[in-house]
Amino acid sequence: MAKKKLKKLHAKDALEFFNQVMVEQPLLPFMVPLVLFAWFVERWVVPFSNWVPLLAAVWATIQYGRFKRRSAIEDLNKRWKHLILNTTPTTPIEPCEWLNKLLVEVWPNYMEPKLSKKFQSTVEKRLKHRKPKLIDKIELQEFSLGCCPPTLGEHGMRWMTSGDQKVMRLGFDWDSNEMSVMFLAKLAKPLIGAARIVINSIHIKGDLLLLPILDGEAILYSFESTPEVRIGVAIGSGGSQAVPGMELPGVSTWLVKLLTETIVKTMVEPRRLCFSLPPVDLRKRAVGGVLSVTVVSASNVGRNTTNEIGIHQSSSGGSTSGIADNKVSQTFIEVEVGSLVRKTSTSKGPNPAWNSTFNLVLHGETGVVKFNLYELDSGGVKVTYLTSCEIKVKYVLDDSTIFWAIGHNSGAVAKRTELCGQEVGMVVPFEDIRGELTVTLVLKEWQFSDGSVTLSNSPSNGSHSSFDVSPKLQSRTGRKLRVAVVEGKALAVNGKSGKCDPYVKVQYGKALYRTKTLSHTTRPVWNDKFEFDEITGGEYLKIKCYSADTFGDESIGSARVNLEGLLDGDSREVWVPLEKVDSGEIRLQIEPIKNDFNGILKTSSGRVEATWIELVIIEARDLIAADLRGTSDPYVRVHYGNKKKRTKVVYKTLSPDWNQTFEFPETGEPLILHVKDHNAVLPTASIGQCTVEYSMLPPNQPAVKWIPLQGVKSGEVHVKITRKVPDLEKKTSFQTDASSLGKGHKISSQMRDSLKKFTGLVDEGGDPEAMSLALTEIESIQDEQDMYIQQLEREKAALLRKIQELGSEIVRTSSGPARMPY
Repeated sequence: MAKKKLKKLHAKDALEFFNQVMVEQPLLPFMVPLVLFAWFVERWVVPFSNWVPLLAAVWATIQYGRFKRRSAIEDLNKRWKHLILNTTPTTPIEPCEWLNKLLVEVWPNYMEPKLSKKFQSTVEKRLKHRKPKLIDKIELQEFSLGCCPPTLGEHGMRWMTSGDQKVMRLGFDWDSNEMSVMFLAKLAKPLIGAARIVINSIHIKGDLLLLPILDGEAILYSFESTPEVRIGVAIGSGGSQAVPGMELPGVSTWLVKLLTETIVKTMVEPRRLCFSLPPVDLRKRAVGGVLSVTVVSASNVGRNTTNEIGIHQSSSGGSTSGIADNKVSQTFIEVEVGSLVRKTSTSKGPNPAWNSTFNLVLHGETGVVKFNLYELDSGGVKVTYLTSCEIKVKYVLDDSTIFWAIGHNSGAVAKRTELCGQEVGMVVPFEDIRGELTVTLVLKEWQFSDGSVTLSNSPSNGSHSSFDVSPKLQSRTGRKLRVAVVEGKALAVNGKSGKCDPYVKVQYGKALYRTKTLSHTTRPVWNDKFEFDEITGGEYLKIKCYSADTFGDESIGSARVNLEGLLDGDSREVWVPLEKVDSGEIRLQIEPIKNDFNGILKTSSGRVEATWIELVIIEARDLIAADLRGTSDPYVRVHYGNKKKRTKVVYKTLSPDWNQTFEFPETGEPLILHVKDHNAVLPTASIGQCTVEYSMLPPNQPAVKWIPLQGVKSGEVHVKITRKVPDLEKKTSFQTDASSLGKGHKISSQMRDSLKKFTGLVDEGGDPEAMSLALTEIESIQDEQDMYIQQLEREKAALLRKIQELGSEIVRTSSGPARMPY
């Protein structure tokens, strides 16, 4: 067997040698027949000397030697390159012009649309929290990165070795004058109007680091240091003509600062972003998820020097500049995801164990779980911040999930799960000390924009969804969302009174509702249902939980719920963890329903609750004197939630008569009256306030009361308050039309007379007090007109409902068998 293998090896070597000789000596095929012919002549015709075979043997030996020497050199070069790549910290610079040529080809049609869409969502989220003082509101209208791609590795690229991981380092230079990012900004006071802010050029230059992880299934990328950033800004008033950015001072600086801060917080070493390379694309967009985090233990949390950590402010207000020895009495971990914060129990020693589990909510396809380590002194009073670490989570388009964190020596720790419900254990080093944190993570579910949900222990193709409705064809307009606040658990108690009287405010868009208040419980059961008109654009449902108290209600947590992906006929039940508190969850049931045009809100008991509040401010008495002459110029400003209205001004009196009516849709908010003294030049002065109670009033029964003013020595306000419920069964259509027509004519004539009066005062150059009074009357009439329009809309919706019921009754009664004529 050995001889056969040796023969095969020699035959293979001879064949390679022959092929090499044929490549280097193309005339050899012609020389072989010539040599054979000469040998034939010498052997059979004319004998030559024996030097011809010897010469052929010498030539063949020289050629074979050259072949073996060349093969050895190539093999040594390969081994040397492999040795350099695996042992030296950096490799020689390699050119990458091919990469930029490829980038130019794929950028316009593939990369630019995807990156523009991704960056647009990031910018919109950042704009909600950061804006300059000169801008009241700002909205992103257009986002395009242009057709000019960045230049990568202009001076080459090289590989670096960090532990057992390879990192590619290449230059990043993006200098584009073709991008178009447009914002529509509403200017704040004292400026008036709106402006368009256009970013038309950008310059970003730095060194980019690429770190392959998970055997090439994903790449972590970041800048080696803070890059150089410049932005070109143009500002216009809304037309095509734009003016230089310096017309609004600070806007250009704000945009540069916003972009730089975003880059520094997300992708400057050691913080990195992840680009996944999935083998398949299921074309699903994750909009939220539920993550279970178990903080297991930590090791080596003691410190030996005082210079390792600077001064940090703790969550409870304490601060420190370090610990002189390595003794740690009690420590705990604060788990933070956005505004959601949870704390473990305390544990003693340099190797504490907690084994605390928390359910956290992710908003979007990515999330950052931050772990802050705190020390509690022996007295249990002073809390000291020690260090922190973080783990990032990302949904991958093949329905898997990637977890990654900063490892030792700026390396990376990465794990991947193929299914929801799979447990992942990670050991993550702390940032400022040599200790490590051991955690366990379980991604329980992903929620998608098409309404499907990937649950724990479900197969990759087993997402739950409704297949009878196409999400691409479904219209999200004309629907309502029914939100039921079911119950709560583990709510925080009031820090002052030590008790908990919880209630919940639910806000969606501009609509705000409130549950009933329950006394002395941390596990309340409300079962209150509310309905909202669905809003497009990814609007969040906002939850705020309060504990009622005599001296002011205390917030005991808040949360946001993503409502994307709700399909008709589906319902979603979730336990929502409360943010900005140590504990507490609220159970919600969310169900989309078709709009039935009734505009009526029903509670769980089924009774009609589409009420509105009618407030009549009649008069006041015994008001305090706010002017030097011993009188006041009083008026009342009404605050009901976000709505503000005011009465007319009655001059030089302490017992004014207003007799003005205001209407508000009932939301459960406090109804507060502020009585103020009007001044034409000086700021208005407060002469008392009061709260009008209406929650216990029976429907459609007015209550007339004198309410004493608070914060002053004397003064009362006379009001009439009514909780009105639409009841069209008691009216005939003719009565409704007649009353509506009369009220509409009355409002129109009042507005016309007030405008004529105001115009006459302006033409005559009247005094400011008279003009102010006329403007107040116009505002009051306009408010009355708005309430009248809302009343008409409610009556219209109720009439449509009655018509639908009547039509159904006609169809039902006429569906019997037809009588046969005799």
